[in-house]
Amino acid sequence: MRFPQICSFAAFLVVSPACLLPVGAADSSPAAPPPIPASAIAQGPFQPTDESLATYQCPEWFRDAKFGIWSHWGPQAVPRQGDWYARKVYQNTIYDRKTGLPTGKQDPANAHHVKNYGHPSKFGYKDIIPLWKAERLDVDQLMTLYKKAGARYFVSMGTHHDNFFLWKSKLHRWNSVNMGPKKDIVGLWQQAAKKEGLKFGVSEHLGASFTWFRTAHGADEAGPMKGVPYDGNDPHYADLYHRPRAEGDTGWLTNNPDDQRQWLASIKELVDAYHPDLLYSDSSMPFGDVGRSLIAHFYNQGAAGLGDKTTVVYNCKQDARGKWVRDIERGVAEGIRPEPWQTDTSIGDWYYRTRQKYMKSGEVVRMLVDIVSKNGNLLLNVVQTPEGDLEPDVLAILDGIAGWIAINGEGIYETRPWKVFGEGPSITRMTEKGHFGGLKDVPATPYTPEDYRFTTSKDGKTLYAFCFAEPGQEFRVTSLGGKSDLPGKAIGSVEILGHSGKLDWRQELDALVVTKPAGLAASEAYGLKIRFKE
Repeated sequence: MRFPQICSFAAFLVVSPACLLPVGAADSSPAAPPPIPASAIAQGPFQPTDESLATYQCPEWFRDAKFGIWSHWGPQAVPRQGDWYARKVYQNTIYDRKTGLPTGKQDPANAHHVKNYGHPSKFGYKDIIPLWKAERLDVDQLMTLYKKAGARYFVSMGTHHDNFFLWKSKLHRWNSVNMGPKKDIVGLWQQAAKKEGLKFGVSEHLGASFTWFRTAHGADEAGPMKGVPYDGNDPHYADLYHRPRAEGDTGWLTNNPDDQRQWLASIKELVDAYHPDLLYSDSSMPFGDVGRSLIAHFYNQGAAGLGDKTTVVYNCKQDARGKWVRDIERGVAEGIRPEPWQTDTSIGDWYYRTRQKYMKSGEVVRMLVDIVSKNGNLLLNVVQTPEGDLEPDVLAILDGIAGWIAINGEGIYETRPWKVFGEGPSITRMTEKGHFGGLKDVPATPYTPEDYRFTTSKDGKTLYAFCFAEPGQEFRVTSLGGKSDLPGKAIGSVEILGHSGKLDWRQELDALVVTKPAGLAASEAYGLKIRFKE
């Protein structure tokens, strides 16, 4: 069956052709990418309209997978100062986000940079990139660890806001094959993921890069280097730092059509080269019809031979309404969402930072269970050193997650939400908001033995009730009491995952009561497996 061609690209992508200049060229000012012919856009059932994208159906593999691990990693890890280094290095003066006025403070990353590398008028972010060697990166070893920890999909950074590509790009000289590690990082991760049988995704943060990098075009406002232009003002490096912004172009996503075309060409190159199972955008859906066209192209690639369905997943931070899988950064949904969704978060800072605090494995486990109980997935960044390996405490976190998953994984994978997602004080008490919507991913108030989260098998015959704190003498699940109408069927059997001994249990009017067996091993979340009678 042949589907109509996506033709809106043809009108949008008529730009003046220009060559990308090699390293060392006298003038490398950015130019809009060459036009992409309509024939290069994948044919298929999806058109770049809301109506067409709303016919999307999330593939079963994503709904079953539940847990992914992310390598949010690149040259910005080198200084060991955490996230957004490529921007903060140019923040000699910090401005208040609400008032827009200077605070009189210097960003710590800027102070670190000046002390250790020099002033960013001479030694800027472009000079950090060659210092990233990734000399201890062993993708096969890491992927084995991630699979053991329970990941069913893996996501590689494609490009962050720093406009440095981690793939072998023909459009952009600032990439990891030309510079730094001299390796195709995306390709290496993809090969390792396939070897372990994991689905593979890529993340793109390029849409925000155009305005995010405007700090590189400034100069110190005070001090001995006052007024000396940063290296972002040098046109030779404009293909890294972008052009100066026009007045009013200050939003998270640029309003410049040429930059939007550049984004489209770049991310299309990434999609076409690696055909990922998942594509993540660190924004709302980018650039209106431009973004719709890219999503339709991506969906159509994944729909080959499948009629009107696709095998791929697109994430962005905007309500989906059926068009994609919504992502919530550093937050979780407040209840069961009718559509599959995803939390993305990190066990620490987004990039490596000296002496940073990491989540504990129990925090990750309880967050995962809470998310799954609400019809979501967890995408977890595991912080890598600049060299590419993991610190001992990070390895310990993965080991803790792996131990819990080995026992309790059947209550996570291939499950669906129950009639309610949970019970206990945390249902009403956990009101602290997340950074980008929903509730905070790791609540400040500890869970209690009365806090449970529920998942169910696809056939509805088995219910899993996870207790979030060690009980005293017994487990009490009030949603399964005799007077509750939630079960719908009589309880036939009760087990504790990981415990092989006999259990004493009874169904009282106000709760299912399970006597805690002697010698029960401690758990980050105790899994009760409840089967219903036919």
